[in-house]
Amino acid sequence: MIHSNMTMITKIHLLGFHNLYHLNILLFILFFVIYYFTTSGNLLLIVVVVKIRSLHSPMYIFLTQLSLSDLIMATSISPILLRVLVDQQTTITFPGCLAQFYFISASLALESLLLTVMSYDRYLAICNPLRYNTIMNYIFCIKLIFFTWLLSFSVILNHVLAISNLKFCSSNVIDHFFCDLSPLLELSCSDTYLVKTEVTILTIPMAVFPFLFIITSYCYIICAILKMSSVTGRQKAFSTCSSHLTVVSIYYGILLCTYMVPTQGQSLTASKLLSLLYTVMIPLINPLIYSFRNNDIREAFHKTCSMH
Repeated sequence: MIHSNMTMITKIHLLGFHNLYHLNILLFILFFVIYYFTTSGNLLLIVVVVKIRSLHSPMYIFLTQLSLSDLIMATSISPILLRVLVDQQTTITFPGCLAQFYFISASLALESLLLTVMSYDRYLAICNPLRYNTIMNYIFCIKLIFFTWLLSFSVILNHVLAISNLKFCSSNVIDHFFCDLSPLLELSCSDTYLVKTEVTILTIPMAVFPFLFIITSYCYIICAILKMSSVTGRQKAFSTCSSHLTVVSIYYGILLCTYMVPTQGQSLTASKLLSLLYTVMIPLINPLIYSFRNNDIREAFHKTCSMH
């Protein structure tokens, strides 16, 4: 039997912020402005890195991939979010709902893996500077990028296929502004235990291991910086990884607050606000952090602007 025939729900109703309907116009303007600056900021960062030859190094190549990940997230969330605010609620097809879940989850997984790769890059640059160019060459850099994209999108595809094989025959209303995993599973009238177990198990290599790897890398980096005799050398070494460390802290800090805080007793509005932090704010914040905290990026922005 074809599994798609088992799915009785064809459309999903997203309620969005129906309890804040009196603020819909204000929220629409706010999120439209955020979406504009998110897309323009990340695109500008990619263009600057591509055009300025001095930025053609692994660290900045990885940064362009991070910006692409943020663009996927912003494009997956914001158009539907804005439509929800205009209509006070909106309808999305069931395949469209699964597609949105796929790209949002894949971009989150991709960001986690890219931040891990970038921490390894900083570890090599500071702890093994003499071997850095030999190890982190162009070919190895491209292989790492290919691996992060392949792993993140293939793992999440497995989640989507598992969800699509469930039977959906109850309510088709999701009290959220996007198709997240938990609300989707709540609509199913099948046993979702295996899907939840699979997602939990695959979260370990996609989120937990990368997080532990980043912490370990920075332990070695901090030790190496403290051993430097020159104050100027310590400051220069720390400045090369301060932007990345800030992004990592914000990314994992928000995810921990979102998924580790007990949902029991938590209002739906609070849950939606926490979701906004990682789906809307992180893609906006990342290019701003690298723009303001990285001297090379700031100088490159000035060069690019002066060319025009």
